[in-house]
Amino acid sequence: MTDQTFDKSRLPSRHTTVGAARAPHRSFLYAMGLSAEEIAQPLVGVASCWNEAAPCNISLMRQAQVVKKGVASAKGTPREFCTITVTDGIAMGHQGMKSSLASRDVIADSVELTMRGHCYDALVGLAGCDKSLPGMMMAMVRLNVPSIFIYGGSILPGSYRGRQITVQDVFEAVGQHSVGMISDDDLMEIEQAACPSAGSCGAQFTANTMATVAEAIGLALPYSCGAPAAYEMRDKFNYAAGEKVMELIARNIRPRDIVTLKALENAAAVVSATGGSTNAALHLPAIAHECGIEFDLFDVARIFERTPYIANLKPGGKYVAKDMFEAGGIPLLMKTMLEHGYLHGDCMTVTGRTLAENMEHVRWNDQQDVVHPADRPITTTGGVVGLKGNLAPDGAIVKVAGMANQVFSGPARCFDSEEECFKAVTNRDYQEGDVLVIRYEGPIGGPGMREMLSTTAALYGQGMGDKLALITDGRFSGATRGFCIGHVGPEAALGGPIGLIEDGDIITINAIEGTIDVALSDDELAARRQKWMPRETDYASGALWKYAQTVGSARLGAVTHPGGAKEKHCYADI
Repeated sequence: MTDQTFDKSRLPSRHTTVGAARAPHRSFLYAMGLSAEEIAQPLVGVASCWNEAAPCNISLMRQAQVVKKGVASAKGTPREFCTITVTDGIAMGHQGMKSSLASRDVIADSVELTMRGHCYDALVGLAGCDKSLPGMMMAMVRLNVPSIFIYGGSILPGSYRGRQITVQDVFEAVGQHSVGMISDDDLMEIEQAACPSAGSCGAQFTANTMATVAEAIGLALPYSCGAPAAYEMRDKFNYAAGEKVMELIARNIRPRDIVTLKALENAAAVVSATGGSTNAALHLPAIAHECGIEFDLFDVARIFERTPYIANLKPGGKYVAKDMFEAGGIPLLMKTMLEHGYLHGDCMTVTGRTLAENMEHVRWNDQQDVVHPADRPITTTGGVVGLKGNLAPDGAIVKVAGMANQVFSGPARCFDSEEECFKAVTNRDYQEGDVLVIRYEGPIGGPGMREMLSTTAALYGQGMGDKLALITDGRFSGATRGFCIGHVGPEAALGGPIGLIEDGDIITINAIEGTIDVALSDDELAARRQKWMPRETDYASGALWKYAQTVGSARLGAVTHPGGAKEKHCYADI
């Protein structure tokens, strides 16, 4: 990298490091071993979601040290800090899951406050678990200082009796165990084999979906989001990110130069092409919101509708993230999409070049079958579909990747919490053909919009995954498969139609046409709304109460503040 000088007069750190009045501030920096030369350099926040909660995050602190070396090599001064994560795999299936989505906004807020309070000039953010990826990217575009995103990498697949497994198989094994299909010893063998290394869940669940987004949206270096956590080659990407962020400072390339409407459309396209997590339809509007760009669930669904499904990834397909990386990585996917008109090539990226320029030297690998050519897709429509109808006027979302049947109709079976539904599923207290409705689990009603993987996986384990449908105003995990519709809005807590339906009402879902309806007239729905009474949760204090007071609809990303369109100053310009 060429030598470069930095003018502190236009950088945020001038407020803590320049001039006689800042002698007390500099004394704190000297106390930590910094030299006068290091204090005079740009200060780069290296934010990590490290913790000991899960394998997703366990390697992030080590990787952050390599980022810091890269920053220092390019005449920057790295300042490391950590933020929280809530790990869905451990929070799943109980009240702890209410903390998950709320953690996304706490991550963004805490990174913002740390950066603001200490006047750092740039940000390199490392994330592993599902909500930490969008949370970190939201902070980057909110602050708008030069930033690079780093994914900690995926876990390696487990091996069980000659077949490749992931944590999804463990959740489904719980269902098999509940009906006597496998023994206690079998279940223990599966749980001990499924997760053999550090890293985030290995299939195209939410973490890998949002990692794919990070490269496609331009905030991550090419190939960096595909390399598994256990691969030492990750250090090359970490070091390069530290170097490259200094170049972004010098060239004043900021996240909002990168995250444009076209870039958001690119991000939605790769979600669809990979059969990614439905949670992307929540996180992409939230990232857009930080930039002041209008891009809601229906905008995401429009991209999904026109984008083919081409990556044969679990849970709907055959392969895991490691397999796609070794076949050619996320650039291989984006290369064929770009060549066939599914991506905007003129979007700026953190390399300082456009997406098309990044793809210039990527060559197609015809020795692999993980990624299909975009003109010979697995299916011609995307792996994720948006829905709308009288049951979901504000929209809903379903993953159809790997599903043979995309139309379902049946009688409603209503539950007012996930626990009620899981209990019924465990006891086989349902009928084939039912539409299980889990409500009062939305952003406000939960509060926190829980994921329902425990319930859906148990059904698959019982062999009933394709014989019922589930709908919820909460969310489904990226690991969910089958006819599972999430993000139904307006949510039940606001008197949405999902809160008005009764057992036996006929619900019809058509993922081909993009509709979700209940066989009730407008008059009948209006009459039921007159009788409907709002419900109170038992979260009357604390973080979840605070979240419920500010959170908006799923259609707009379940955001908790007015966003970039309302800001009167941007941190990067203080």
